[in-house]
Amino acid sequence: MSKLYLSAPLPFVGQKRMFAKQFIEVIKQYPADTVFVDLFGGSGLLSHITKHFHPESRVIYNDFDNYRLRINNIPRTNSLLESIRPIASQFDRHKPITGVAREQIFSLLEQEEKETGFLDFITLSSSLMFSMKYKMSIQGMRGETLYNNVRKNGYEPCPDYLAGLEIFSCDYRELFEQYKDTPGVVFLVDPPYLSTDVGTYRMYWRLADYLDVLSVLPGHNFIYFTSEKSCIIELCEWMGRHPSLGDPFARCQRREFNATMNYNASYKDIMLFTIPDLPPGNAA
Repeated sequence: MSKLYLSAPLPFVGQKRMFAKQFIEVIKQYPADTVFVDLFGGSGLLSHITKHFHPESRVIYNDFDNYRLRINNIPRTNSLLESIRPIASQFDRHKPITGVAREQIFSLLEQEEKETGFLDFITLSSSLMFSMKYKMSIQGMRGETLYNNVRKNGYEPCPDYLAGLEIFSCDYRELFEQYKDTPGVVFLVDPPYLSTDVGTYRMYWRLADYLDVLSVLPGHNFIYFTSEKSCIIELCEWMGRHPSLGDPFARCQRREFNATMNYNASYKDIMLFTIPDLPPGNAA
């Protein structure tokens, strides 16, 4: 049996390593011929664990964020970090990297990107920026303080991590449509969390997008992940208590106003209103 990973081999925002043991107990309950479809594959950890415990099952991994590209480039990322490590080590662990050293690091990043066209920005952010802060470009990283968070050792190659998975890279709705009628299918549903930072994902998420995901759940077996920050469960419970409400804003008109909080923060105020039922002679 191949190696079991209980955490993703490279950093990934929202990987489910804290749920790994509980997740294993849940998937063990399904029969061996189950088809598992990981709609929001992310780091592939859920798909990997599922395939490990169900080697005879089909496990479909939606690698929308191209995590496999990062895995394939682990040797290149390790080599770059090896060049960065002695520069960063001039500063204490978790302390800012400043002055000439900072510019030397950016020179290495720019040279690597120019020569290879690839930088693993999530891994680099994890190595050089404040905890849980990520930027997806050199320009973005230049706007942040660099810290000496570089690991003492490189990342282990993991050629077997995605072994046996059927890999797609598409909108989750396409994958759902393809497998929704498969007998006994189980959907693994781990969308980006509402009310959390989704800046590292290759998609823009609005509230409607989070709610659209719920449409894949009825009538199917699924394992769904969310957070208390999202209030999705509370919202669904409220909707269940008011099934006949519908859209209260369906007959409204809308006006918007762009409000500024400070030089770099703004938001949109929205007014929704109904039109009075005026007598025919007074209608506008």
